[in-house]
Amino acid sequence: MGIVSPAYSLKTYRDALDKGSVSSRQLIEDCLKAALDPSGEGPRAFMRLFESTARAAAEAADYLPVTSDLPLRGLPISIKDLFDVEGHTTCAGSVVLKGAPPAACDAAVVTRLKDAGAVLVGRTNMTEFAFSGLGLNPHYGTPRAPYAREEGRIPGGSSSGAAVSVSDGMAVAAIGSDTGGSIRIPAALCGLTGFKPTARRVPRDGVLPLSNSLDSIGPIAPTVACCALIDEVLSGEKHSLLDADAKSLHLGVVQGYVLDGLEPHVAASFAAALTALSRAGVRLSEVKFDALDEIPKSYRNGGIPAAESYVWHRELIERDADRYDPRVLARIVRGRDISEAEYAELLKERRNIIAASESAFAKVDAWIMPTVPRVAPLVAALEISDEAYFDANAAMLRNPSIFNFLDGCAISIPCHKPGEAPVGLMLAARSGSDTRLLQIASAVEGLLAEAGCVIQGRERFD
Repeated sequence: MGIVSPAYSLKTYRDALDKGSVSSRQLIEDCLKAALDPSGEGPRAFMRLFESTARAAAEAADYLPVTSDLPLRGLPISIKDLFDVEGHTTCAGSVVLKGAPPAACDAAVVTRLKDAGAVLVGRTNMTEFAFSGLGLNPHYGTPRAPYAREEGRIPGGSSSGAAVSVSDGMAVAAIGSDTGGSIRIPAALCGLTGFKPTARRVPRDGVLPLSNSLDSIGPIAPTVACCALIDEVLSGEKHSLLDADAKSLHLGVVQGYVLDGLEPHVAASFAAALTALSRAGVRLSEVKFDALDEIPKSYRNGGIPAAESYVWHRELIERDADRYDPRVLARIVRGRDISEAEYAELLKERRNIIAASESAFAKVDAWIMPTVPRVAPLVAALEISDEAYFDANAAMLRNPSIFNFLDGCAISIPCHKPGEAPVGLMLAARSGSDTRLLQIASAVEGLLAEAGCVIQGRERFD
């Protein structure tokens, strides 16, 4: 293992940089070495590496004084291949946009990362046009999850390369997008932490859209505190992460379909996490509400994502349909049959369900549930079977998509034991409650660490 490891938090790297025990140039060289290793996942995890500009930015960061007010000074961070970078074409994991004009300017979040001192490693691979929770990409290959890598398991999507870039030491954190779980799913399957903020808090200028109503931008990183730090940069809002007192916490264990079909390992890990939290003094209550059952109905015929994505893709499909991933295309074209009146009705239904959910949110500090119901399936099994692919995709998106629909904020943290297949524990709260959710997640993270679950980023940097 090199200098860069998912066992280290961003604070650990920042402290090491401040002390001079490591340089930004050393960090970026370590990341690039891992990314360029032909025997590793780098060739599948990255669409493009920014080798020369990353080295130059790292050297510049090393000349800055320690007192510089740059929260990400010298830290290597990867960005998903749907964020505009000046002078580069944004392909969104597709071959359809190859040859399109390069971006005239950076996306707003890219500008904020650079202004905070981050060193951009490169653009990470993803499900084509972000329209799947699995991470498969037939055009550029599919990076493998770190657990049991020789078996070839999916990393989760759509921010597949983002998660693997962190798990494999090719970046200390990654920026992804989340329309139905595309940050939290890969975080869960790769043993990392992934934060989906309230969508309106982070600007989406210069980001290739999937669904304007549901898209959000956030980090995949080792710990809750890492995600909070990056969210401060992306959103421009400050967080105070003083751990909440466990005995003051009241978490709602959501009942209903979110607990259906849990694989034994996921069910056991979730149960163990609840037991650990209860023993630590956290109050747990079952949460049931009728509006939850209405959400799957609103995804009929593809729902809002299909309707909004088809509008964006219509001309490209007319010209280049045969160049799309057929499975992605099948989901987009469902929007062709959704009329304007039906679309307006879908938006109205969403507003009504959000309003109906407020009373359930108000009864507890946050909701808790498994991030996804399964461990990462094998890539090969999904590549050869449409039935297996769409079944797994629906399963992975089922729980996390609830909070995109409800316009809430949500975070996935690891809750498995060392050496076991990664399992994510999802905490979620109402729209705009991001700071409070991060405080709760930090407290839960600490309690699970004490109980022996895998919590990244708490080891000392040597």
